[in-house]
Amino acid sequence: MPFWGLQKQLGIDVDSWLVRQSMPQPYSQAGVCHAFEREWVECGHGLGQIRARRECQLEYEDFMEC
Repeated sequence: MPFWGLQKQLGIDVDSWLVRQSMPQPYSQAGVCHAFEREWVECGHGLGQIRARRECQLEYEDFMEC
């Protein structure tokens, strides 16, 4: 985690498109499935694709069900 948000200070958006519901929402309310998507992304962060598919299957299924 950076000490300051350089992208925010410069007004650029490089990586928020990676997460479907991370973009600004109408009326500043998060999407219905945002919590499930966030859990899935946090689970798989730093594991690698193959290991994350195996270990985060439950979070992914919850996200897809939502």
